[in-house]
Amino acid sequence: MSDEGFPDQTPDPAILIAESEAMRAEVADMKDRMLRALADAENTRRRAEREKQDASQYAVTKFARDMLQIADNFARALAAAPPAVREAADPQVKAVLDGVEATERQLLSVLERHGVKPVDTAGKFDPNFHQAIAEVPGAGKPAGSIVDVVQAGYTIGERLLRPAMVTVARRDEAGGGGVDTKA
Repeated sequence: MSDEGFPDQTPDPAILIAESEAMRAEVADMKDRMLRALADAENTRRRAEREKQDASQYAVTKFARDMLQIADNFARALAAAPPAVREAADPQVKAVLDGVEATERQLLSVLERHGVKPVDTAGKFDPNFHQAIAEVPGAGKPAGSIVDVVQAGYTIGERLLRPAMVTVARRDEAGGGGVDTKA
């Protein structure tokens, strides 16, 4: 017996090796779990940041859509007074029209400052941004091209706020009205 009252026993090396391997495996497992927990926390932080950014960017979507109706009314009011009518108008009427024009410019500027931008309507019809309301003769434009914009479309950030309402050039139907007579 030893001095402390314990019997002299030397641990079996095989048991020590097995215990050491078990501890290493447990440490590796805990390290893996810790790394996964850290990655999960980082992903959660990034997702929350992205959601916060989206919420702030798109929070005004409904309000912006309502404001576009006002911008449309300004545009219609100005279109009702073509340049020839403006020139012949009374100075007070000209002043009112100038005020309406300035207000429309300011409204569109404020909307753009908050991420609301007009949809490009030059060129080819894109169903992701345009809504075709009619097919019309192309007047020299290729089929599928935008002929006229009836109502401007807008995006907010990367999302479509309102599609542009457009007329699209139809395909020329030469000879036979589009019916295949050779079939």
